[in-house]
Amino acid sequence: MTETFHGVDVTEDYRWLEDASSAETIAWTRAQQRRSRAYFDGIPWRGALRARVERLLKSEMTAYMRLTSGGGVFFALKAQTPRQQPFLVVLTDLDDLGTERVVVDPDLIDPSGETTIDFFVPSPDGRLVAVSVSEHGTEDGSLHIYDVESGKVVDEPIPHVNLMGGSVAWRHDGSGFWYTRCADPAGFRQQVWFREFGVTPDRLDLTGPFADEQIAEHYLSASPDGRWVMDRVQKGDGGEWQVFLRSQGSDGWWWQVAGVPDKCVHAALGADALHLLSRRDAPRGRVLRLPLTSGATVASAGEIVPAGETVIEDLAVAGDTVWVVDMDGGPQRVRAFDGRGRPLPPVEIPPMSSVSSYFARLSAVGEDRVAWLRESFTEPPAWWVAARGEAPRRTALRTTAPVDLTGYEVTREFATSKDGTRVPLNVIAAPGAPRDGTAPALLTAYGGYGISLVPRFDPGLLLWLEQGGVYLVANIRGGGEFGEQWHHAGRLASKQNCFDDFIACVNHLHSSGITSRERLAVMGGSNGGLLMGAVLTQRPDIARAVVAAVPVMDSLRAETTTNGRFNIPEYGTVADPELFTALFAYSPYHNVVDGNAYPAVLLTAGENDTRVDVWHAKKMTARLQQATSCERPVLLRLAARGHLAGSLDQAIDETTDWHAFLFDQLGLGYRPVASA
Repeated sequence: MTETFHGVDVTEDYRWLEDASSAETIAWTRAQQRRSRAYFDGIPWRGALRARVERLLKSEMTAYMRLTSGGGVFFALKAQTPRQQPFLVVLTDLDDLGTERVVVDPDLIDPSGETTIDFFVPSPDGRLVAVSVSEHGTEDGSLHIYDVESGKVVDEPIPHVNLMGGSVAWRHDGSGFWYTRCADPAGFRQQVWFREFGVTPDRLDLTGPFADEQIAEHYLSASPDGRWVMDRVQKGDGGEWQVFLRSQGSDGWWWQVAGVPDKCVHAALGADALHLLSRRDAPRGRVLRLPLTSGATVASAGEIVPAGETVIEDLAVAGDTVWVVDMDGGPQRVRAFDGRGRPLPPVEIPPMSSVSSYFARLSAVGEDRVAWLRESFTEPPAWWVAARGEAPRRTALRTTAPVDLTGYEVTREFATSKDGTRVPLNVIAAPGAPRDGTAPALLTAYGGYGISLVPRFDPGLLLWLEQGGVYLVANIRGGGEFGEQWHHAGRLASKQNCFDDFIACVNHLHSSGITSRERLAVMGGSNGGLLMGAVLTQRPDIARAVVAAVPVMDSLRAETTTNGRFNIPEYGTVADPELFTALFAYSPYHNVVDGNAYPAVLLTAGENDTRVDVWHAKKMTARLQQATSCERPVLLRLAARGHLAGSLDQAIDETTDWHAFLFDQLGLGYRPVASA
């Protein structure tokens, strides 16, 4: 099939794989699944590896996520193996886990393990909680209102609240709530609606004006005193925001506080002021304070925290204290200021650590308290609580993991990209790991949407490290590690910088002796899967093996999908001649060359993925298999899940297979660990 874009003819042979229901696609897909299964099942030590994966991922482990409060109690998502999915719990004391009680358990709703909680928001009095629940990994969540005491649904569910993202904000007295809903069944034209218990029908409350009505994404919240509701609206996924406010009174009206040119990328409601994180004339961010009065706009805001050398990533307001998270290329720290912006005593955060991307405002213990989740590559996450005038303290909500990674070292190095940019590289390895090119190494990166790869604790990392491997995380451009400029240097027509940065990191691994090309594997997912496709087509010698998970592979056709429209602010559109040229130059699927000797490649995808359509991975698999001149395998692994991880059992099977693939292709095999 041939299409013409701005005078350029583009031909492809596998467009038919986009039709998932055709007999030809179904037959091809089944054949690929049989081929991949035969490969994995033919690895003699896969059974031993799977047993190790199951022990690591299914051994008793507990983690708490998304901590918040309401009415004197605390809510959190709790993951606890061997349960398949995280479940919602409520506690009355952060230092006493004996006060914990289950409110919503997806495993009881669906024993198959394929139902998940997307998000939850408790009412101000903690009596009710709104929970979005999705099935089969689709992220098409229906909103349910649960009675916290009984755990029963108390109102009619609202379908499609989480389609392409969703949120809820409660009325101050718990008698109703604002929520998001799409006017278009395909997921476009998201709007803000209001439901009042006992009153029908729901009313449409906010429809704009939005920067782009078709791809508006809403993030609702309410002030701690219940007087105000805020809607932060993102134009697609490109990091451009508007901020709207309204009073909670029945005669309240919405007005726009900040528009896209104001670059207010985050905002937090306090008792008497709105605090805005603005990157206008400050690419690394500054904090503004706007007294709350009807009709007030950012033009009247005053600066209280100026821009500095590091990036201000997040902020929260609790009482008269402003808390900010700073980022320096990946690692993070916390600072506190009084209401006038005067620095308060420093908060001690260990080097090479991260804190939660989202502060938890704990009104249940006083409006002057916040909480954050702290972790590192070797330290499991734990929730810390802080208040003005008190030293931060660790709570009982912490991750208990079946592995100990404290014996491994974390160092930070820098690679030099094609244009001279220094790119951070985090290296996790055993002390004294050789630098003679013999160590197997696994390198990953993301590089998109301003998303930063901060230090994260991953028990599964032990699978690689205990085999003598080195694990590496590159903070390439396109992320937010160094602020807006770092992000913009890796988006739209500048996307090639992401690939150049990653290739530079690979070159650094060779020149520094960390590994050699035959001992290197690279891996990335989603936008990181696009990264894998681009670097393997631009540099077929990039590594011995490549894993691309839920990847974008056809950059010219991506925008034809529902979620692809939301990605145009990040990637661009083929309708623009300059952006078409950039997209065509790196689109992995279109840059596969017949006769090249490509590395071993494993592509994974979810059949129910609503973010990246599964045909991306299918088309790339077919094209690579047809083109490569060597015997290294090109495999497709599909699962009945969505974009994100599925059930625990699905995670175990997928983790086993991609480790088996890499161990096999790097010639490592699998050596059982005596202490395992």
